[in-house]
This record gives sequence, C-alpha cells and structure tokens, in this order.
Amino acid sequence: MSIDLPKPYISGHFAPVPDEITARELTVHGTLPPELNGRYFRNGHNPRPSVTPSHWFRGTGMVHGVRLAQGRAEWYRNRWVRTPYLDGVPFTGTELEVSAAATNIIFHGGRYLALQEANLPWEVSSELDTIGPYDFGGKLTSAITAHPKEDPVTGELHFFSYSPFPPYLTYFVASAAGEIIRSEVVEGSGPSLMHDFAITADHAVFLDLPVVFDHAEHSGIPYRWSDTYTPRIGVLPRSGPSEVTWFEVEAAALLHVTNAYADQQGRVVIEGPRYDRASWESSWKWWIGSPGYGPTPNAGATFHRWILDPATGKATDEPLDSLVTEFPSINDAHTGAYNRYSYAIAFPGAGLEGYSTIKFDAVTGERQLLAHGEDRMPGEAVFVPAEGGTGEDEGYLLTIVSDLKADASQLLVLDASNLHNAPIATVELPRRVPAGIHGHWIADQEDSL
Repeated sequence: MSIDLPKPYISGHFAPVPDEITARELTVHGTLPPELNGRYFRNGHNPRPSVTPSHWFRGTGMVHGVRLAQGRAEWYRNRWVRTPYLDGVPFTGTELEVSAAATNIIFHGGRYLALQEANLPWEVSSELDTIGPYDFGGKLTSAITAHPKEDPVTGELHFFSYSPFPPYLTYFVASAAGEIIRSEVVEGSGPSLMHDFAITADHAVFLDLPVVFDHAEHSGIPYRWSDTYTPRIGVLPRSGPSEVTWFEVEAAALLHVTNAYADQQGRVVIEGPRYDRASWESSWKWWIGSPGYGPTPNAGATFHRWILDPATGKATDEPLDSLVTEFPSINDAHTGAYNRYSYAIAFPGAGLEGYSTIKFDAVTGERQLLAHGEDRMPGEAVFVPAEGGTGEDEGYLLTIVSDLKADASQLLVLDASNLHNAPIATVELPRRVPAGIHGHWIADQEDSL
C-alpha cells in the first residue's frame, strides 16, 4: 500500500504555521548593536491549515517581523497578507488584485509592499496589518516583479512586469517618492519566466532565458525548460535612446541575481546562482512535490558570472564556485556598482552535509562558511551597515534560522566582515518560522522619511 507523503514545501523546515501571534520583549543572547533600530520583515509562503497548493510558489503569503530598538527585541509578530487569494479566490492571471503576495516585502515611497510577480503589490502597515492593493496612484495597470531594485544614489525604484503574452516585458521606474516616472515596453523579449533582473549605474539588465511559458505544464506555474528557445540577456540604457541590446548566452536559468555592474572596460557583468537543465528540473520536482524530488529545494545552482561586451556583441561566462547556493545578497549600497563581497545560503551538496551561510570574496576567490548545525536551516542573509562603517563588509547579517529538532527559530545577528566570529546576538523567537523566502531590514530613519 502506498503512503501519500506531505509535499516537501509544506513539511520539515517549510511546514506552515497555523495562526498569527504577537510576542513582546524577546530574549536576547549577546548584545544587539545599538544602531539596529528598525524592523526586520521576511515574507514567505504559508498556506492555511489543510490547504496544499500545487506549487511551492502558490502558497499564500505570511510576513514575519521582528522589531529591534535600543538594544532590545521589542516584538515578534506574524500576519497573513489578507488578499482575496487567502480567502480562496482563484488566481486567473487577469485579476491583478488576486495575489499570494508571498515572495518579498520592500519599503519604498513611505509604503511597505508585499510582492508576488504576477500581481499588484499589497500594502501592509508597519505592524503588518493589511491595507490593500497598491497601483502607484492608478499608474500601474500590470503586475510587478517581486525583485525591484532601488538605486542607492537616486533612490529610484526600478522594476518590470512580464507576461506570457505580448507585450512580454515592460520596464518601469518610480521616483524616490513613489511616483512612476518611466514606463516602456522592452522590444524583442519573449514569453520566458523572468523572476529577477538587475541594474547598473547606466543600464537595466533583463534575463530572457530558456524557462518559457508552456500550456502543458499543469503545476500551477505554467513554465518549462525549452531546448529550442534561444537564451539571451538584454541590456537597456537607463537614459538616452531606449534601444535594448540582446546578447545570446549558453542555455541556463537564473532565478536570483546577486548584482550587476559595468567594469572598467565598459562591459556589463552580472552574477548569480546558475541552473543548468538538470539542476532546474530536479529543483522543480521539489517545488511541485513530484516523485523523485530531492531533500532540498535547490538541487544544483552554483555561483556564476556573465560578461556582456558591447564592443563585440558577445557574451562570455565563467563559474565562480562549486557549492550549491541560492538566495544571494549584498550590501545594498553597492546595488548596480562593483561589489567585492556577496552572501548566500549554501545547501547540502557538493561536499556539504548541512546548511551554511556563505560569504564570497570576488577578489581572492575565497569563501567563508558558517555551518548552522544539524537540522538547522538559515534564511536569506540581509546586510545592515554598521554605524560609521566605511568598508563594504562593515556591518551585520540578519538571518532567521529554522531549527527542526528544537521546533524553534532564532534571529541571528552575524558579523558580516567575518562569519567565523561567533554571532553578535541571537534573538529567541516564540515559534519556529518556516524557511524562505525574501525580506528586508527597514531602519527607523528610513521609515520616517
């Protein structure tokens, strides 16, 4: 007799929590840096009890928040983003307000926005109460990526909308105040799955890669790897003539971009965890819970670099590390500019038996690994600069660890300059927080602008 096992994305580290709670005055081990005054928010998939979505990415959104102030962990709270989808209204692809709102949460133009790439943003309050869908004052009539990029120099928010139907790709820019100031169709794109993109100081960089729309895929996310689709990366000037240059690249998929920048030769460099066909399809099995899925959601993405040369029209690429990694991050002050350091989650595989937080050094090629121990999985590492720090890695990494053995979670404050140092502080959370997906630190001074 066969036994129906729970889907991997609603079990183990990813098992959803059944309710919303608030806890105050959390226990802190070590000393919280005094400059950490703000909120750490992390969004992720958390289906209601008894609900099993067809795909990991289809789970309803829940935001977990920790408020730090004056050396104290004032509160933890978790709240579902109360969209129609949470109440069972099906997503059809035409109702932009029907969103899982489960992938990311950002702060821009005075608003906290929960994001899912096929829909409008959903605004929540500083204490995670749902306010409602947000369309930039009626100027946004399409979906928004879950991975917009804020220019650290101008404060502008760059984002895009993609679709399986023409127009396939539209590029937007919002001012620092949250007003849309640019909107244009990017010519030449196709019906590919475009989860992320990048900016440099002068360009927007789009990923038109071989995971494309396919009616035959019935998992709830209708995209599949195609061996016949020509993979390309597009480079669009942020000013001047709006003409995109497309560079053909080797077949690969890229869910998350680490960063992009223009080098001294004027070439555009883009980095991130690269999937080949085998690793993509193995990972997809986990994401939908089909037979033969592996033990983790990432079956083989590895850190990679692409170099796009406008002088020759050619693209080259090179591997940067052999570890299986995902959820890359940097010091956001370097978004669109050269960065030496980046951080990621290292998954079991390629010699690792457990999960680690990893730091890459692009100059030396060295890596630092912080192993979290048996049955402990870290989340995405969010960089927070140290007060008065001038070095790129002078700051802290915030990550929530899921501990299966203890059925608990902690918010770790790590030394971003040296992961081999002991955690600076550990905040005990009142429950185990499901693993994944993305979040941000919103400092009080940013919130008050």
